[in-house]
Amino acid sequence: MCDTLVAMPEVTGSGKVLFAKNSDRNPNEAHEVIIFPAADHGKAKTVKCTYVEIPQVAHTFSVLLAKPFWIWGAEMGANEKGVVIGNEALFTRVRHEKVPGLIGMDFLRLALERAETAIQALEIITELLEQYGQGGNCGFREPLYYDNSFLIADPKEAWVLETAGYQWAAVKVKNYYAISNIITIQSEWDLASKDLETYARDRGWCKKNETFNFQKCYSEPIYSTFAAGTHRRACSMDVLRQHRGQITEKTLMSALRSHGFLPDKDWRPDRSLFGAEVCMHAGFGPVRISHTTGSMVSEITHERSTHWITATSTPCTAIFKPVWIDSGLPESEPSPTGTYDGTTLWWLHEKFQRLVSQDYNHRIRLFSQERDRLEDESIFQVKEHILADTKDRRQVTENCFQQARKYLSVWTDRVRAEPVKQPAAFYYSFAWRAHNKAAKLYDL
Repeated sequence: MCDTLVAMPEVTGSGKVLFAKNSDRNPNEAHEVIIFPAADHGKAKTVKCTYVEIPQVAHTFSVLLAKPFWIWGAEMGANEKGVVIGNEALFTRVRHEKVPGLIGMDFLRLALERAETAIQALEIITELLEQYGQGGNCGFREPLYYDNSFLIADPKEAWVLETAGYQWAAVKVKNYYAISNIITIQSEWDLASKDLETYARDRGWCKKNETFNFQKCYSEPIYSTFAAGTHRRACSMDVLRQHRGQITEKTLMSALRSHGFLPDKDWRPDRSLFGAEVCMHAGFGPVRISHTTGSMVSEITHERSTHWITATSTPCTAIFKPVWIDSGLPESEPSPTGTYDGTTLWWLHEKFQRLVSQDYNHRIRLFSQERDRLEDESIFQVKEHILADTKDRRQVTENCFQQARKYLSVWTDRVRAEPVKQPAAFYYSFAWRAHNKAAKLYDL
């Protein structure tokens, strides 16, 4: 489950396009942030995606990807041309192809590597979709098959693309938009596959005299309901609506940290066996299985887009750190996997957030003000260095990552030293003991 938001220049405080996304996956499905440089490819080359090979293009652009460690594609990312994309799982009535094929995350990376604009990215995805279809397991621990939606933005415009098998529809964004794990396009769209309506009518999903509605006709009701996409999208749209005209990167960071309409003081990750929020915390049972494993906020410009990434899970416990594609990431560390590795930032933070969740309401207060202060300071640094050369901006990125590691260590010790005041519910703790055992994370 995921959530993606975009705000256009007419509703942002800076007059620039702002984009944000949470990637929700299995709790142990480590999230990797990586930059691939631009490259030229010889004739008759192919590219191996997660499961299948397809023809490669002559040139691919440099891309920043935030991705599940085991998948070729990505949940979200950006390229050197200022195109940014996030994808969502959609549960539709179209029978999912379980044979290996292109998955939504593959489409996202392929589009970023090949597109110079948002509309070109949309065209690339739909052409590949109509040629290859979509299919293949997207689950880490358990098989999971789904269709996909995409929010695609560049410095001038943004598009929502929603798919069901080989069928698709797209709308151009006005002012702001949010997508979640539901079809949002109904009876009006700007572009669509040629047989979108007839495909549904032929299968009886839309009655003869009934006005065609993409959302109503194609949505699979059970998974779509339990994924709580309608609720989560409403939360995101509410934030965008409330701050219309003054939306900033901080607004979108707060949106990604949202735990719904309850006041923060009343929210706990163990409060229910059902439901889901934008900042997703996995729980007990077959419904609350997803967990926010990575987050990203982007300010998109022609000259130099700034991308704020956590490179860790649960943004409510994480620090957003600035990255520019041309100046790169900090010195590389081992790629995280599905097993605990204390040398990686993702797993160091994961140990911390699992300690926080043992007594969330109390322990979140031990560091959240410092978290906000550090982000305010880094936003100021970014504004001071936005026109600087790559060396200086790389130093800003490295400083922010180093500072995040330092405070993560301090906060971990602080949380460990604090007695538990309100223990998490037994069923919630039981579920997380199983996740910890699977990850070989024992010292909590």
